[in-house]
Amino acid sequence: MFRVLKNVRNLSTAAMTQTELSLPVPWGEIRGKIWGPDDGRPVLCLHGWADNCGTFNTLIPLLPKECQYVAVDLAGHGQSSHRPPGVFYAFSSYVADIRRVVDALRWSRFSILGHSMGGNIAGMFSALFPEMVEAVVLLDSYGFLPTDPKELSTVMRKGMEDMLQFEKNPEKSERVYTYEKAVERLLAANPMLSEASVCTLLERGLVQVEGGFVFSRDFRINLKNIARISLEQSLELQSKIQASVLVVLADEGFEKIFAEADQKKYTSVLLQGFRYQNHSVVTVHGGHHVHLNNPEVVAPLVSEFLHNKVLSSPVRADELSPKL
Repeated sequence: MFRVLKNVRNLSTAAMTQTELSLPVPWGEIRGKIWGPDDGRPVLCLHGWADNCGTFNTLIPLLPKECQYVAVDLAGHGQSSHRPPGVFYAFSSYVADIRRVVDALRWSRFSILGHSMGGNIAGMFSALFPEMVEAVVLLDSYGFLPTDPKELSTVMRKGMEDMLQFEKNPEKSERVYTYEKAVERLLAANPMLSEASVCTLLERGLVQVEGGFVFSRDFRINLKNIARISLEQSLELQSKIQASVLVVLADEGFEKIFAEADQKKYTSVLLQGFRYQNHSVVTVHGGHHVHLNNPEVVAPLVSEFLHNKVLSSPVRADELSPKL
């Protein structure tokens, strides 16, 4: 069962209502937002690393009103609970979380809109549960993030050592900021964000404490992900996807700014795999957060895709979810 928070006022933005959501999970709750009508075609929205579901605040109002968009704060991000002590953050765990979310929502078939890390979670989920996913939009994401097998032992060891070091002094990461200093820190960490976008993300990204604010995200999300897959494994998973896929890349985005050197050599192969399966790959002008900074650049592409691949198809009997 999921819970719509009664103490949060419904907002109206471009004729779309917005409501806070809380879903119970074994270690706490997954929080998020619901946009659009209860009977809309379901679209799950997954944000990128260190962001939160506010990353979709400017884009969703520009998308088809016939859909219902559920944007969640992934575990350890935004207002969602942190994982228990001693637990790593891994893509496979996020995929399991998504299954928990859609089971609570009673969605048997839905679409996914994923940015960056959220797109990689979308890719893996769509490969493991292909019958559940109708369409996927990857925003500056390739759906998978391969690692060179030669680097695997180094990456895994680094992740484990960093976790053990963190556990010796976990309080050290909780630095208190003024709001202005928090804005400065996020802008410095990601200069491709506009100041307005930073403020949007900080709505769910800060917690007020005595003396100022702390970032709400779990410091452990900064540690190396120890659950890695190779290019060969990525391509095998990619081949399992049955959903229609739209890849929207930013020309000043992930590959140019964030991708590690060993990962860049894999991106063209992954894109070739999507094209070989007749999926769409387009490039727009902008940075990694173009969907948040300049949603009008991305919205027409996503809207056309949803109209063609989702809204033009009849609702199947197994997609009719009971009302909660």
